Amino acid sequence: MAAQCVTKVELTVSCDHLLDKDIGSKSDPLCVLLMNSSDSQWYEVGRTEKVQNCLSPKFAKKFIIDYYFEIVQKLKFGIYDIDNKTIDLSDDDFLGELECTLGQVVSSKKLTRPLVLKNKSPAGKGTITISAEEIKDNRVVNFEVEARKLDNKDFFGKSDPYLEFYKQTQTGWQLAHRTEVVKNNLNPTWRPFRIPLQSLCGGDMDKPIKVECYDYDSDGSHDLIGIFETTMTRLQEASRTSPAEFECVNSKKKQKKKGYKNSGVVSVKLCQVVKEYTFLDYIMGGCQINFTVAIDFTGSNGDPRSPQSLHYISPQGVNEYLSAIWSVGNVIQDYDSDKMFPAFGFGAQIPPTWQVSHEFPLNFNPSNPFCTGIEGVVEAYRVCLPQVKLYGPTNFSPIINHVACFAKQALQQTTASQYFVLLIITDGVITDMDETRSAIVNASRLPMSIIIVGVGGADFSAMEFLDGDDGRLRSQTGEAAMRDIVQFVPFRQFQNAPSQALAQSVLAELPQQVASFFSLFKLKPPHEPSPS
Repeated sequence: MAAQCVTKVELTVSCDHLLDKDIGSKSDPLCVLLMNSSDSQWYEVGRTEKVQNCLSPKFAKKFIIDYYFEIVQKLKFGIYDIDNKTIDLSDDDFLGELECTLGQVVSSKKLTRPLVLKNKSPAGKGTITISAEEIKDNRVVNFEVEARKLDNKDFFGKSDPYLEFYKQTQTGWQLAHRTEVVKNNLNPTWRPFRIPLQSLCGGDMDKPIKVECYDYDSDGSHDLIGIFETTMTRLQEASRTSPAEFECVNSKKKQKKKGYKNSGVVSVKLCQVVKEYTFLDYIMGGCQINFTVAIDFTGSNGDPRSPQSLHYISPQGVNEYLSAIWSVGNVIQDYDSDKMFPAFGFGAQIPPTWQVSHEFPLNFNPSNPFCTGIEGVVEAYRVCLPQVKLYGPTNFSPIINHVACFAKQALQQTTASQYFVLLIITDGVITDMDETRSAIVNASRLPMSIIIVGVGGADFSAMEFLDGDDGRLRSQTGEAAMRDIVQFVPFRQFQNAPSQALAQSVLAELPQQVASFFSLFKLKPPHEPSPS
């Protein structure tokens, strides 16, 4: 990379007066951010959460971007009304977009602009507001919060409470975090959560923080239960034996009702500021990332001798599998210390007995499945392809469990020294969905991530389901993944894009997955990373 990353920037997005596309209720908006830095293809950076039934959403999920001072980084914020579970936005109603540059957003700190439709006409009265802030502080705050005796706002059943934390800025209060909703409970305990210190108070321990407690309503008309203001200094007095307690006050109710005390009490049992090591801190501090490659040799790919097959090697010596191995491998090998990659195939009949195997080494050497560098993987694939018969079924779980065995051994580590990444390249048709779900749920407790690159133009809905971005993946028995460890990338979307676009998309979630695993298990880098 010639360009030096100048700084990381956090973008907070909100909208007002969006178009209403839903009959009988309001739009359910989500914001997607696309980026383009070399006058070519737009690629997706990330998405916010969906806000149900709301025409003026404040999105809690923020975008974190590397800001390169010397490159014009074009941004496109697209707002969509989400009507279904698919990851593809083309079947959702488009509510408008804004195109600008990161430089414009950074220099204006807070940018409000009208949204426009694809033909550049105004999207009704819809506007978008983007606030930018440089991330200078790498501390995060771990919270454990519960409440008791909250007001009941529901006619049938009890309130469904959630909390919103706001940071004070020069232009008003800015949403820093929204908890999940606890259904039908006036004495809720929320799941432990973390908020970057910068998002909460800009690192100033005495800056006011506002907390609002609401009763969630699916039609978007959430009822305010009560509000309190506090500071980090006060919150940090919390401990499990003596929690920091705050009365939730509803000013309208207070005016109307004599003898009103409060609308419930929010009790903070833990508020702990910890240093957050970044992905680069772990890498520079000696963490080794071990990559394993697995390639789909099942019949659904088509006969390798036929030009229609995804495994057909063209006269120029390429196919989609090779392109995917090259593009993704080149990014990955920078982080792998010994550049030795175990490479496997699955779903083929292999010589000499022609048994079907779901984890055979591409070099047919089970005691040493390692290939030297990405060139070694490519070479092993070329040699292996004519020697096996494409077959089936498409089982992912054996290879996931294979890598999980190594990751499990690494759990004995006392520092963040080892992390495993499995790269599966597949045409996306999967047979053992239930076993794969269980394998992923088990792997979510290990120092391991899975990147699935989909080649060809098949229906990838199964892969998107495994990539638990829209909720926790669960095994068949209902056990939830401890964290989202699967990243799915459809290769065809990047065929005309610059190679770094695919790489960024493939590795978009990995740094966060590595850092969050080690911080969850309170493991530090093997040696303190020296400030670069």
